[in-house]
Amino acid sequence: MKFRILGSVQVLDERTGILMVPAGAKQRALLGALVVKAGHVVSADLLVDELWGEHPPANAANALQAHVARLRRLLPVPLPGSGEPHHEWLATRPLGYVLRLGDADTDARHFHRLAAEGRDLARTDPGRSAEVLRRALALWRGPALEGSGRGAICSVEASLLEESRIVALESLYDACLQAGRAGEITGELEKLTASHPLRERFYELLMTALYQCGRQAEALRVYDRARRRLVHDLGVEPGPVLRGRMEAVLYHQDPAAARPVVSPATGPAPAPAADDGPSVRLLHTELASLRRHVERLTREQQDLVCRLEALTAAHAAGS
Repeated sequence: MKFRILGSVQVLDERTGILMVPAGAKQRALLGALVVKAGHVVSADLLVDELWGEHPPANAANALQAHVARLRRLLPVPLPGSGEPHHEWLATRPLGYVLRLGDADTDARHFHRLAAEGRDLARTDPGRSAEVLRRALALWRGPALEGSGRGAICSVEASLLEESRIVALESLYDACLQAGRAGEITGELEKLTASHPLRERFYELLMTALYQCGRQAEALRVYDRARRRLVHDLGVEPGPVLRGRMEAVLYHQDPAAARPVVSPATGPAPAPAADDGPSVRLLHTELASLRRHVERLTREQQDLVCRLEALTAAHAAGS
């Protein structure tokens, strides 16, 4: 048995392959909350709030009992003649209800185990780390607890799970870079910077991947795009890590950023000649222009910091 919340709430009976999906938002919210709190008693008051929020029905206790009864009918029972003992999945307690997993598992717990294993492998075997992290992320079918309402239990857990998913993605692409697979992930990172435009770590990873692929000018354009988005949406400059990555790419200072990408089929790319023609000269011209642009932005940022400090000091003196 597997209770699944990395997407819409479902119960998969792995013995038969039967997938059980609660009908209606209230049933999904009830099962989702109980899976999140599996093994712990959830009070009836909390469940009423999870299902109805600030507008519970007049007979909320009876309505909750009716939903619990429907959920019990949804959960599987031992197959006839299987010899398996009956397991009470959903137990009633004096203060509320508890989902008893027994030998069953949840996809969220499975995800956390694989993600931790992948991160542990990163230092010793980044290639294997990336494979395990991809297996962890493959468990996701959509937004966590999708369609389960906006009660406190499900909404808070959904936010925590989403943050864990993003951290696992960051660990995955870092492992890919360590394993020399930059060329495989630039497209994925481009999509992530578009879908998470305020997440600086994705920009940093994309810049590193592009630089390792020999695409320095594109890496610097990514920084420029990130800076403009952060300033426009949040009114802040990029943080020190992203600025440091920009400087490393611009001045070839970071050995990690400069790690060459080796193709198994062709081996290391040969060093470019001093002048391979118009295309190389055009690239050098573009890089010089980008360097000047980034240096100007850096000066402007330093000027703004100085002005802010002066205004802050003046305000403190006046008060």
